[in-house]
Amino acid sequence: MTTNNGHHQASSQQQQSSWFIRSYQRFHQSHEQLKHRVHTAWRVPLPPWGRAVMGFVYFSLPVVGGYAVMQWAISKSVESIGERGEKLKLVDQQEHETSGKDSPPPTLGGGVKLAESDPRTQENNKKMLEAFFRKERKRRRKQEKERLRMLQEQAGMSSVSSS
Repeated sequence: MTTNNGHHQASSQQQQSSWFIRSYQRFHQSHEQLKHRVHTAWRVPLPPWGRAVMGFVYFSLPVVGGYAVMQWAISKSVESIGERGEKLKLVDQQEHETSGKDSPPPTLGGGVKLAESDPRTQENNKKMLEAFFRKERKRRRKQEKERLRMLQEQAGMSSVSSS
């Protein structure tokens, strides 16, 4: 009797699996028909300049969109940690420290705050972030000096070639 029940369950699973496969195949066929219809019936031939414009549009949309997303992410980063990381200490933790309670600060839903850590770790993180910013400023200054040196060399070469 258990073999019949086991066989019935296996048969039911096969039917469900085959139903899923048939559904996926129907969807795939319908999608292919739609793609064929769109790319043949609605196609408008473009002149070479039109193809160039469309190529530019198709290339530039993700670039411009990506740039906008990056600018948004940078603004959120500055908003949350500050320009140079001065906001790394959590507001809830500051309020908790001023209230004088012994229990940990409350968290939304009782979950873990990933940005929360002991004062020593926070201080270490702040030092590492400041070191990173110093290194980045130094790298940018060096890059700017190199750029100015190259411009001066180019200006010197152009004055030599013109004389």
